[in-house]
Amino acid sequence: MMKFGNRKRGESQTPLAARNDGSGNDGLIPQLFTSMPALNEAASYLAQTTSYLTGCFSDYSVEPSRYSGVSHVHEKEMVTFSSNETGGSVATASKHKSSNRNSSRNGESSNSAMASPSHVHDGRTKSSAGGLSKDAGTLVDSHQNGQSGISLFKGLIERARRTVRGSADDIGWLQRASGMPPVEDGTERFMEILGEIRHGVHRLPKSMVYLLVPGLFSNHGPLYFVNTKVSFSKMGLACHIAKIHSEASVEKNARIIKEYIEEIYWGSKKRVMLLGHSKGGVDAAAALSLYWSDLKDKVAGLALAQSPYGGSPIASDLLREGQLGDYVNLRKLTEILICKVIKGDMQALEDLTYEKRREFLKDHHLPRKLPVVSLRTEAGISPAVLATLSHVAHAELPVVAPLSAGEPTKLPVVIPLGAAMAACAQLMQVRYGEKSDGLVTCRDAEVPGSVVVRPKRKLDHAWMVYSSLNDNPSQEDASQVCEALLALLVEVGHKKRH
Repeated sequence: MMKFGNRKRGESQTPLAARNDGSGNDGLIPQLFTSMPALNEAASYLAQTTSYLTGCFSDYSVEPSRYSGVSHVHEKEMVTFSSNETGGSVATASKHKSSNRNSSRNGESSNSAMASPSHVHDGRTKSSAGGLSKDAGTLVDSHQNGQSGISLFKGLIERARRTVRGSADDIGWLQRASGMPPVEDGTERFMEILGEIRHGVHRLPKSMVYLLVPGLFSNHGPLYFVNTKVSFSKMGLACHIAKIHSEASVEKNARIIKEYIEEIYWGSKKRVMLLGHSKGGVDAAAALSLYWSDLKDKVAGLALAQSPYGGSPIASDLLREGQLGDYVNLRKLTEILICKVIKGDMQALEDLTYEKRREFLKDHHLPRKLPVVSLRTEAGISPAVLATLSHVAHAELPVVAPLSAGEPTKLPVVIPLGAAMAACAQLMQVRYGEKSDGLVTCRDAEVPGSVVVRPKRKLDHAWMVYSSLNDNPSQEDASQVCEALLALLVEVGHKKRH
């Protein structure tokens, strides 16, 4: 039974609330009287709030239908409060039939309401008696606001899921991909060669030229591969460090490496053996994949040390779209750091993501005839390692008397690079359950079809090019590891040829 407040003569008794067809609730919503301005405003506010909450937690459909140019809005569940009539009242619709005592009056009122369609003018509905009812546009806006609220919540949940999931489905995809050649474990032979090198037995032939390809950010590392080149030169070996823009794209550096190889071969008539570290290994592999027809007679082999051949979770997690990091423009901040501060190319980091590596390797595999050796390492994550400092450069102090030699004193420049690598390795161990050197997981560093070296010693990603201050002098250094990798590569090449 619907109750109405006192109305003036001539006012319409058309109920303003729609029937609740989708609910099983047979009760009546209490009446709100808006005879005072303050209550009138409060009723309007409650009406808008109720419509918004109803849109968020219930499904009500708005179905526009046209009969002779007239639009009708049908709602499943809605309560509308009139805020334009001073002495008006709020009517509620229900599934109850009117009682016998008021059946006549309420029946006439219901028939009047059904027989008089509302006309929409400028977003407001006007009844047949001339009274203003609730704005029809507000009903549609409430529906849209509710849907947008639900979409926003679902989008937030999806972003959180993508952020938490990260690269869990991408790590090690090379091992799961079909058609990839298997790897061969060469760790035992590598350790034998390394032991011989430490006892003064060197196996690298002088009939080849050795080209070292540095990795990402090598332009800002003065000591990158310097000790290795000096060690090779002392043995009488021809060794060069490729002068590439380390923050350039993979394809651009591949073109530069191709030109390096051709220049070295034309000048020395010796074949070139390449050793690339980190992104340098990816760049060198891309050069041989893209230009193998031009380089097959000029290259003797390729060694990749700690290279993200399958991709890097660090690069993918930083640049993946649809994450919570989008709210703080994480990708934009990374782009500013690489492009503005380091003066590099954003494509250099994008080329190391799993998505880009899949696209590249789908069409550009390493040649099967090419001898390949890949090195993967695992960083230590003990508390002592988290305090490791790396020697990345040296500073020359002015000559101070009474120094008779007249040479400036050199002091090592150290930064907590080793500690940063250990922290990243611990993060990937906790988040993904994957062993890594701090930047590249062990599985992503193994190149299909290569001879893989898996040393037991804990070595982080930066150790190959920067020495740690707490290195044990009784153990091998980075230059000896590079020499052992190339010596193993020479043996692999002999096996492939014979």
